[in-house]
Amino acid sequence: MPARLKRRTAAWLAAALLAGCAAPPPESADAELRRWMHEAGAVGLGIAVLERGQVIHLASHGLRNAQRPEPLDPDTVMYAASLTKTVFALLVLQLVDEGRLQLDTPLPQLLPQALPAYRDYADLADDPRWQRLTPRLLLAHGSGFLNFRWLDDEPKKLRFHADPGSGYHYSGEGIQLLQFVLEQGLGLDVEAELQRRFFTPLGLSRTGMRWNPDWAANAADGHANDGRIRPHARRQSVRAAGSMDSSLRDQARLWAAVADGWGLSAAGRAALLAPQLPIRAKHQFPTFGQPEDPALAALGFAAGLGLVRLDNGDGIVWFKGGHDDFTGNQLVCHQGRRRCVLLMANDVRAEALFPRLVERWLGPTRLPWAWEYRDWRAAP
Repeated sequence: MPARLKRRTAAWLAAALLAGCAAPPPESADAELRRWMHEAGAVGLGIAVLERGQVIHLASHGLRNAQRPEPLDPDTVMYAASLTKTVFALLVLQLVDEGRLQLDTPLPQLLPQALPAYRDYADLADDPRWQRLTPRLLLAHGSGFLNFRWLDDEPKKLRFHADPGSGYHYSGEGIQLLQFVLEQGLGLDVEAELQRRFFTPLGLSRTGMRWNPDWAANAADGHANDGRIRPHARRQSVRAAGSMDSSLRDQARLWAAVADGWGLSAAGRAALLAPQLPIRAKHQFPTFGQPEDPALAALGFAAGLGLVRLDNGDGIVWFKGGHDDFTGNQLVCHQGRRRCVLLMANDVRAEALFPRLVERWLGPTRLPWAWEYRDWRAAP
């Protein structure tokens, strides 16, 4: 780690430790949240409020598993899902800061051989459009791929559904391709780089890209809308699109630092939050075939790098969700106010509370919740 970044890390960690002594909000706030969870039927939910690089509120409520009396706490390991994508974007931007990568370099210049020469990408042998792909397009979901190839009508076949750069189409497949480029083209171990650059310097001892057996005693299981329970997955493959496990405390520390400017140069931070591709589709999923929502244009709604951003009228709001049928996470930051809300739930029913909680701590954000959660319904 460069000496400059080491000094900033030490200063930030000192501030973070002092922040732990800050007075929490009134107890009534947590009591009200527990009541909302009960009304929504949510099993477990953690919330962190971050301001000016400090964690000013940190609380977990509910259970790790609905069938066992084990409380969810800030150190419980939870599935971070697609929050992984934004962490991966930070890694890429650090490499850009170091001059080891450029965002607009086409893939043919980044790989030792043509992409279709690799077995996992042989499907693209007859389509030269892969040569137009760049790290910027892959991070901004402009690859033209489906979210994942197994969702195609021809399962496991990778093909373009749109020209690269022609629009925003959410694609974990594109993120995975960029991970492959870093590994093959730069010879990097993505997991080791994330540990060295982010997890270890910030003291994130319960965060990793692979499952750690030491976490088993305090890990959260997932809960679906119908109450089904899925044991916490023991992921062994490093996937930049979404294999990160972490705790609420670790994620709060990470995003407090990042939101305060830690880890990136001014140019890198500007690229992270700059509008890369406009988003006009009414919903995030399915990836293609969505009608447009003209109201999104007025928000300056667009892809950043590994996140989504909009213009709140008094500053940029950036956010990233991470969810599946059993897990719901959301990070929302108001850049002008230097305040963020982080929500991590082991129950998708908690997502109905997210708009209410974000507005409570951030005020109006103009975030179009129905875009991210197509079937979103407000909690009773």
